[in-house]
Amino acid sequence: MKTTGGMHRWNRPFASCVVWIVLCVASPATGVELTEQARRLHRQVLVFDAHIHLISRQFYQGGHIGQRYADGHVDLPRMREGGVDAFVLALYVQEEYYPARYETKQFLRLLERALAELEANRKQVELALSGRDIQRIHRRGKIAAVLGLEGTFDVDGDLALLRVFHRLGLRVMQIAAHNWTSNYSDSCCDSRRWGGLNDRGRQLVREMNRLGILIDLSHASDETIEDVLEITNQPVVVTHGGLRSFNDIPRNLPERLAEKIAAKGGLIGVQIGNSFHSRRFYEWLVEREGRKFWERPRVQGNLAQMSIEEIDALLRPSFPSVGPQAPTGLLMGVDEWLSVVDRLIELVGEDHVILGTDFDGGVTPPREIRDVSDLPVLTAAMLKRGYSERRIRKILGENLLRVFSAVTR
Repeated sequence: MKTTGGMHRWNRPFASCVVWIVLCVASPATGVELTEQARRLHRQVLVFDAHIHLISRQFYQGGHIGQRYADGHVDLPRMREGGVDAFVLALYVQEEYYPARYETKQFLRLLERALAELEANRKQVELALSGRDIQRIHRRGKIAAVLGLEGTFDVDGDLALLRVFHRLGLRVMQIAAHNWTSNYSDSCCDSRRWGGLNDRGRQLVREMNRLGILIDLSHASDETIEDVLEITNQPVVVTHGGLRSFNDIPRNLPERLAEKIAAKGGLIGVQIGNSFHSRRFYEWLVEREGRKFWERPRVQGNLAQMSIEEIDALLRPSFPSVGPQAPTGLLMGVDEWLSVVDRLIELVGEDHVILGTDFDGGVTPPREIRDVSDLPVLTAAMLKRGYSERRIRKILGENLLRVFSAVTR
């Protein structure tokens, strides 16, 4: 049995055979040669994805995470095939719930569904509260799920609620209320109300440090990021993002902030989608949709006066959340995606770069990637680019495990 860092990749010979067969079958379809070295390395490494949407489609559309879907990007069978060993399960509270102040209730509803799904599939996946949990679960041949919040638990930033959610298992949380300026911080894509964090936001950062919740700077404004970095006594992470030097949009980081995050021991997760990294795709998308991708479509009616069930019905047709198909010539290839990784390594070093795919979060993946089952293609492409096995291990999982372990210990 092959191991890495003292952790077994699989504890069932049958599971190893299934993954090996899937990789062999997948290679002709992807157009990237999955060499024996790439197959072997991907089986061995700990793959820890910083941002995957696994519950939203089940909440809105029904079904279970253990079944194989014909659409979307993510389910447990395809995660197994893609070699995912641990992931941050993004509980996405959408802004439509904020005007009527349903955001806390919606987070609890998503959390309940997530915990129920993990329990129903406990032979395959298990909740992890710390780095030690991830290692233990991995040794047992199961996938480790870390609960993360995308959006807000409470527009006012109530610290008592934060403590309750930590007790319920929350271990990663965005400091920004997605693309919404909250009563404690500014986001990347809304009006600037506070110039970063206000006093409540600063208290929130300190309490997250104290509790051991990893701070996610995705969707935060530049000023909010600066303020968090000034206050935090723990490393922080951007779970899914990119660089403005590739696509100059506010959801991406300026290079100076990427360097500051790394200087505090933090990490930058590279999202998998075209709209973050490919300017030509982004411009095509804006023209096609008539809006920027982070802007919400206009809603018929007053959200502040809708029931939560009415908002559910409004959002239901958008799941599973995948980006639009585009002409092949518009799609970036895995090599272009790796160029973003290359630049980040030049800026901050290989110890501060991670994978945060954002699968089922509205992404259009590179043309060689269909869904999470194709993650071995990234390993093959990195080897082809000349990355060492040590570098690949760090990017695919070891860096995130190190920082997550430090914050939650």
